[in-house]
Amino acid sequence: MSDTPSTSGIQLRNRRGPLAETVELLSSMRFAIALFVVIIFAAIIGTIVQQSQPMPNYINQFGPFWFEVFNKLGLYAIYSSWWFVSMCGLLVVSTTLCIVHNTPKMLKDMRSWREKVREASLNNFHHKAHWESPLSREQLAGQTAQRLGHAGYGTKVIEKDGAILVSAKRGAGNKFGYIFAHSAIVIILIGGMLDSDLPIRFQQWMFGKTAFGGTGLIADIPAQHRLGVHNPTYRGNIALPEGTAGNTAILPRPDGVLLQDLPFTIQLKKFDIDFYSTGMPKLFASHVTVRSNDSGKTVDAVVEVNKPLIFEGVAIYQSSFEDGGSKLKLLGYPMKGSATTTFGLDGEVNGTTKLNDEYTVEWSDFRPFNVENISGQDARAVTKGESLNESFSRSLDKQLGSAAKTAHNKDLKNVGPSVQYKLRDKTGQAREYQNYMQPVTIEGDTVFLAGVRANPSDPFSYLRIPADDEHSVREWMRLRAALQDPALRQKAAASYAARAMPQSKAGDTLRGQLEASALKGLEIFAGDTNGAGFFAISRFLEKVPQAEQTKAAEIFLKILNGSMWELWQAARAQDGKPAAAADEIHGRFLQLATNALSDSFFYGAPVYLQLDEFTEIKASVFQVTRSPGKTIVYLGCVLLVLGVFSMFYIRERRVWVWIKDGEGGTEALMAMSTQRKTLDFEQEFKELKEKLPQSA
Repeated sequence: MSDTPSTSGIQLRNRRGPLAETVELLSSMRFAIALFVVIIFAAIIGTIVQQSQPMPNYINQFGPFWFEVFNKLGLYAIYSSWWFVSMCGLLVVSTTLCIVHNTPKMLKDMRSWREKVREASLNNFHHKAHWESPLSREQLAGQTAQRLGHAGYGTKVIEKDGAILVSAKRGAGNKFGYIFAHSAIVIILIGGMLDSDLPIRFQQWMFGKTAFGGTGLIADIPAQHRLGVHNPTYRGNIALPEGTAGNTAILPRPDGVLLQDLPFTIQLKKFDIDFYSTGMPKLFASHVTVRSNDSGKTVDAVVEVNKPLIFEGVAIYQSSFEDGGSKLKLLGYPMKGSATTTFGLDGEVNGTTKLNDEYTVEWSDFRPFNVENISGQDARAVTKGESLNESFSRSLDKQLGSAAKTAHNKDLKNVGPSVQYKLRDKTGQAREYQNYMQPVTIEGDTVFLAGVRANPSDPFSYLRIPADDEHSVREWMRLRAALQDPALRQKAAASYAARAMPQSKAGDTLRGQLEASALKGLEIFAGDTNGAGFFAISRFLEKVPQAEQTKAAEIFLKILNGSMWELWQAARAQDGKPAAAADEIHGRFLQLATNALSDSFFYGAPVYLQLDEFTEIKASVFQVTRSPGKTIVYLGCVLLVLGVFSMFYIRERRVWVWIKDGEGGTEALMAMSTQRKTLDFEQEFKELKEKLPQSA
């Protein structure tokens, strides 16, 4: 008796190696779907989070903690992050393995007639039919094959032992849908990766290319920050003022920019822009001359939106437009102290101008047209029946309100030219300003808008300076300077007390008390250790018992309004101007002026710069793109459409007819199958069941 252990009745499985297990995992449907889900979520994140922006923008948006977290995850350049590229690469490998594994079997099945079926197996089909015919086996087989051919089927007649099998098939090409669709995924991913910044990343990793984070002339930037003209793929911008030329594009990176040398030079001869009646751009186009740096070939063309110029394999798109260095002349008004002397200031967009020893002006932008939504924005002064804190908050919200707060209103108007600049002090701190050249009418009030913001990501808040009778800011500036003059404040307080309490109606004591109260109100409003404007008044009235604050506020504001009127008249008299008429128009002006004075303490600028003259110089922004993967992606899209169409609209049907001798002639058994049973299939089976048994 043998000592060898018995294996009878036991089936042993062959153990596969690690390579086979890995290939099976990569080619599995579950693995591919998991990769798809990760890529889809990554694409959603990449859509929500703006890509390749300057790092300070992300810090301002997310804060230091989440900035670091998202930076580690590569969310600021998600489409070129190592894990996203790895997911795409794995999906290419997985899909390719699926194609390699399944395509030969599918092609073999498409060519197969499945002629090994037997009569017993056909009887097990759900869709089957029996009939008898007086024709011989050969005749019936020929007739059946002919009728199936008329119905669009390919047929093959196979001799069996004592029988004939007619095998027919139709729609076998639907398997091309699987092949095309899966091939399309691979092709699109490869094309997409070719057009991504992977080649640029590769040059940074292997050849030491680094982003440039400084400033200076493009020609002076070192070679390690430049990409050669043979760079296979890139997408950058080049901005050209009218009459200038350039051959270097800017590629934004999270930590700076890379410079892309172009194989040609673009010259902007003229930039045309057309506007709607509201001032919004309707059409803009660039008249350019492009010259090849190698061959000297020159092409004149007009580049418009959605009408790019293709030159030496590079697409030149009309991206946008901006200022190209417009020449500006401005008039400066002091915003601090009691001085009223104005001064002239020249500027050039994208340049700087020294304002004084403390400040430098950095000219950011000039716009000849501004379409703003200004309906629904009113300018209210402090009214009765509400606390000063509430009215101050409301006043600040309205007077320094963000234009974005009315974004849903459809009342858009062109409010004329504007200039945008930054005031930077000696410590490097800067605030940004946007001043409009012309006054605008808001809720019936004509005001000059002076925008300010502390951070580039914030919307502008607007100080609204009321226009005077000459549609200028001079009267408001006169009142502002008078408020900071102690002598004029004293004179205004005395005039108010004398007007409110004439000599015949009050004693010197009461009039003196009123004069002191008026002077105190002007001093508080002008600014002290508790601030200035309505905010300082609200802080002052906090000392009053809670029950008496409302009444005290009413009295205080009445005295302030009267004192401000007298202050205005005193300032006009000092400058040799006649007294303003005491009518409703000038009363409204004083009310708006008082509100603007209160808000001006938050304006934060030593001067107000009003645009006086300008010479516009337009610049066109082009996007230059070299995308070798574009054609590949288009091919993939065509295959994807064909694949989806094949899978959904081409149905494979198989028909077998088993013909054998019978008692009175021949007997036929028909069976039919399909991958998807639909109403059309049922109808087709019914028609074949009726048509095939018919006598010739």
